[in-house]
Amino acid sequence: MLSVAKAKTFEADQTGNQPLPELSGAEIFVQSLVQQGVETVFGYPGGVVLSVYDTLFKTKNINHFLVRHEQGGTHAADGYARATGKPGVVLATSGPGATNTVTGIATAFMDSIPLVIFTGQVPLNLIGNDAFQEADILGITRPITKHSYLVRDVSELADTISKAFHIAVSGRPGPVLVDIPKDVLLAKAPYNSKRRVKLAGYKPMTKGSYRQIMKAVEMIGESRRPVIYAGGGVMHSNAAAELREFAQKLGAPVTTTLLGLGAYPESDDLSLGMLGMHGTWYANMAVSESDLLIAIGARFDDRVTGRIADFAKNAQKIHIDIDPASISKNVEIDLPIVGDVKHVLSDLIPHVNACDSKSWLAEIKKWKADHPLRYETNGPILKPQQVIQAVSEVTKGQAIVASDVGQHQMWTAQYYQFSEPRSHLSSGGLGTMGYGFPAAMGAAVGRPDRTAVAIVGDGGFQMTAMELATAVHYKIPVKIVILNNGYLGMVRQWQELFFEKRYSHSDLDASNPDFVKMAECYGAIGYRAHNSAELDEALKKMMAEQELPVLVDAIVDREENVYPMVPAGAAIYEMIEEDAK
Repeated sequence: MLSVAKAKTFEADQTGNQPLPELSGAEIFVQSLVQQGVETVFGYPGGVVLSVYDTLFKTKNINHFLVRHEQGGTHAADGYARATGKPGVVLATSGPGATNTVTGIATAFMDSIPLVIFTGQVPLNLIGNDAFQEADILGITRPITKHSYLVRDVSELADTISKAFHIAVSGRPGPVLVDIPKDVLLAKAPYNSKRRVKLAGYKPMTKGSYRQIMKAVEMIGESRRPVIYAGGGVMHSNAAAELREFAQKLGAPVTTTLLGLGAYPESDDLSLGMLGMHGTWYANMAVSESDLLIAIGARFDDRVTGRIADFAKNAQKIHIDIDPASISKNVEIDLPIVGDVKHVLSDLIPHVNACDSKSWLAEIKKWKADHPLRYETNGPILKPQQVIQAVSEVTKGQAIVASDVGQHQMWTAQYYQFSEPRSHLSSGGLGTMGYGFPAAMGAAVGRPDRTAVAIVGDGGFQMTAMELATAVHYKIPVKIVILNNGYLGMVRQWQELFFEKRYSHSDLDASNPDFVKMAECYGAIGYRAHNSAELDEALKKMMAEQELPVLVDAIVDREENVYPMVPAGAAIYEMIEEDAK
């Protein structure tokens, strides 16, 4: 009896055509990546994927970056995807190699980032036997992937990889995991590079309903106090140009989510900056006082809405999103338009006219003057906001900036002047410490034409600091700016405001390493700044270095807080504006 693989080769022979080449699963894997246009893989080898690594050794088509931890690799692939718009690719071995990717996968899932994660698995006959380095990675990641596959036959491998990439980038993007047993990688099958992806029942809607678009035109025409609320979906759709045209044609102010920063240039008069828990005073008030809220590629996250009952309660709400499950999920919507943001805005723009919003814009202008973002300097001590502004100035607002989660993340959102899409990378939904540095590294790999800066805290940086070895080895010139306050900053802020200054296990100062020596130990370059003069000099040297990673350890005010702040359970117009100390 012929094997499946040989039978398929025999079939090809009977047609009179050239027989298909027979390749191993590992060879099919690499060829399939090349066919998908993959140029970069972040990975870490292990037993069951050694055949893949042996094949990668022989190819010049794919650049593999050996990370120092699979979590760092997944974050790097995430940063690569956000900065380039192309899917990030991760390769890990079975068991702990696979489980080490989980935090990165969850981060990407929450923020709708296209990743394809390939994990090795024990041979098929050992699955379920508690074999060495076996883990049910499909079961573990099922809630945090858009889809997942276990490949059981080498003849299905190429098609599965094609489907994985198609699912990851289409519709609402997200991570897709492909688990490949060792014996599938070693088996052989004919390889056909020509294939079309067919997925029964999977057809994301890209064009918005004409009827709904015309209703939106009518609602916009009646509005006098419109606000556009733009999210990460604008980035995924590459619709920044359409958003700008739409806003300027309407004369409507634009506020963005954390993941929407850069979708609209913050230097423009219509920009309100970020809204939500640590948004600008005028963005939160504009949303609260609006009569029409146009949500574009945003999901009404709880950090945006505050107390839902009072969120834009006097406004009609239009929601444009490619994911129908996001419509009215958190906030009741008056007019949904399901479709790709770029397509919907392109269809909407020709039909809309400028709103009669002159008095509304004048009111917002006064709010901006009366309630600007501000902080008090304290003699020679560096303020964290001051560091962000200095980074914004030295990079001319043109860098790709990645951050972790916490105070530095919010200060970056407030004080770095983002002007271009795909410039701000951050873990919005999951709030992942340790994300910023490897994400910036991935962005630097994907966009070598742009400066990549990681703005991180002293706590989060230490979670993935080992990736300094990766950056040094591959000469990735990523810039790292640590806002070093010796605390888990946002934890300490909440302990100060809501737990009577009981700083329980949030003080890092006594155990923090010397970050400059750490950088130098890895072969990177390190500088320390205690004041403005030292900061300016360090940042100037940081920007001049084009081959190695550079770390700037900025020693900042230990107990500076992020304001404005909407307390938990409050409405977004109930902001604390300044320090009550």
